[in-house]
Amino acid sequence: MAYKIAVVPGDGIGPDVIEETLKVLDQVGTKFGHEFSYTTVLAGGAALDAFGIPLPAETLEICKNSDAVLLGAVGGIKWDTLPGNLRPEQALLGLRKGLGLFANIRPAILFDQLKDACPLKTEITEGGLDLIVIRELTGGIYFGEKGFKDTTMGKAAYDIEIYAEEEVRRIAIVGFETAMKRSKKLMSVDKANILESSRLWRSVVNEVAKDYHEVELNHMYVDNCAMQLVRNPKQFDVIVTSNMFGDILSDEASMITGSIGMLPSASLREGSFGMYEPIHGSAPDIAGQDKANPMATILSAAMMLRYSFGLAKEADAVESAVRKVLDQGVRTGDIMSPGMTLIGTKEAGRRIREAI
Repeated sequence: MAYKIAVVPGDGIGPDVIEETLKVLDQVGTKFGHEFSYTTVLAGGAALDAFGIPLPAETLEICKNSDAVLLGAVGGIKWDTLPGNLRPEQALLGLRKGLGLFANIRPAILFDQLKDACPLKTEITEGGLDLIVIRELTGGIYFGEKGFKDTTMGKAAYDIEIYAEEEVRRIAIVGFETAMKRSKKLMSVDKANILESSRLWRSVVNEVAKDYHEVELNHMYVDNCAMQLVRNPKQFDVIVTSNMFGDILSDEASMITGSIGMLPSASLREGSFGMYEPIHGSAPDIAGQDKANPMATILSAAMMLRYSFGLAKEADAVESAVRKVLDQGVRTGDIMSPGMTLIGTKEAGRRIREAI
């Protein structure tokens, strides 16, 4: 089979980790008889430098005409003084909205080989951690009306949180369907004691639950969820929540696993199309120095194989290869620990290809 992939290297370490990931995909193609074709496009700071805008129309068009999108990272201090509408991060929002990617899937897995890197007490994480945060991605406060107005206390700024029933319904369905494939437990997170948007959220989730009698549904306020993630993370299996809450909670969940450099993500719409990216940032301070950890991006490619291309066996091979490399006692700098051997971006990629 032949698959068309739009590649967005982005900024900072994005090109470094993407380079190794494409080599891994080529190794998968060689072993399993697939052909992956890549079209590289600009977004984020790289697009700002080249075209003066974070998301060129050509980039979005090429992404729309591909089978999936693979993204490295965007942003950096170089562009921090630009106005909000010209920040590199606007490329992410534009891609998500323009491609209709309403569901963000973020697994948070504590690899047994990295359990010592977890900041929580051993007794809290005994037996490992494996949960998924499902974040609504194209609605809520990030896409609501925003602006400025004059008040008696001076200039004021506002960002409006707004959700429609169908926006909540479709992300709730993703949550329930994901729970059905795991332990059939779903935690919906909101702030229904304060926010009208959360009260609508909870009402719609309860309505969708009527079609999933096998799933145990519970609700939790976002502040309590933030606390419970560090107090007793094993109580969670699948979490479904709004855009802003999901942004915060998924980053928290990633850090209790020991390294943000190990965790992938998928942004999906109805059907098989998706955009895949690591959840770490662009880390411009180590860009081009062979220091970045490519494993999160490589694992994102494994999610692409699984979700967009339906290649479960191939995805398993990539994920297994990452674990085998960790078993070899080698580590990139972000996950380095005493007794391990330090390796760089390229060597990590080479070892994963070899393990495949």
